[in-house]
Amino acid sequence: MTVTWITVCALVVSIVVWSKRRRDIQQMKRHSITPEVLYALLASHQDVLVFDVREPLDVLVDSEIIAGAKRLAPREVRDNPSLIPKEKDTVVYCTCPSDKTSRAILQRALAVGFVRIKFLKGGLEGWKAKGYPVEPFEETFRLDTGT
Repeated sequence: MTVTWITVCALVVSIVVWSKRRRDIQQMKRHSITPEVLYALLASHQDVLVFDVREPLDVLVDSEIIAGAKRLAPREVRDNPSLIPKEKDTVVYCTCPSDKTSRAILQRALAVGFVRIKFLKGGLEGWKAKGYPVEPFEETFRLDTGT
């Protein structure tokens, strides 16, 4: 009898984990944008806001930014999502493997009711690989030490 309960519990947990993973993948697909699509939107002068949410050390290493993007420190956005306008189409990007930082920002924004936000697949590196325009990032910023 105990083996049966353990098997049933393991099956239920597996189904729950699988369902959550599938839902997360669908949500990421729905809230992602490719460099090609973003470039086409910007080239057609669509009203899209683009935010660079790279960690400060990443900006220090690669001090370029997508032309027209605004820089926001990820910690500030996680603490205060209202830094990103809720009523505008918005794209966030980073340079993390698997777009980790921009996905975290996206998750936080979705949790507080944003619906018009996407993350750029491949981030800044994916954008630059396509030869799309970047500009030097020359603003001063604070290196966040996490304290």
